[in-house]
Amino acid sequence: MSQPSQPTGVVMHATTAPAFKTQLEHGPSGSHIATEAPKDNGGTGASFSPTDLVGAALASCALTTMALAASRENIPFGEAKATVEKRMTPPPRRIGELVLNIQMPAGLSRAHRTRLEEVAHGCPVARSLHPDVKLPVTFSYPDAPKEG
Repeated sequence: MSQPSQPTGVVMHATTAPAFKTQLEHGPSGSHIATEAPKDNGGTGASFSPTDLVGAALASCALTTMALAASRENIPFGEAKATVEKRMTPPPRRIGELVLNIQMPAGLSRAHRTRLEEVAHGCPVARSLHPDVKLPVTFSYPDAPKEG
């Protein structure tokens, strides 16, 4: 009898709970997230749905990858924020569109803006989504770009 293979990636656990809820645990840290079915599908709307987490993951990934690139490339990067709107398709339900707006920090040059926008578009979550999912992304800046 063969031995089960050892995991080579990050292991997470999911456990069902009453009322269409799930408890998620991040194996390495022990952090927890609760999810539930969306309101239009029997949930209460009091927590993230599984598809909400996909949208949240996209926003988080874009911000994280931009911050990492800025750090590696010595680009001054202040606080950025993102808003994502998840739009579902008619039945059979799936995510049809994730509309992402990223509010960028002030003081970025044109070159830095271009580079960071490129990084956000190519974040791992964006690259992992099915090509049928529309991913319009807009970037908002509080100031005019600096030269350079």
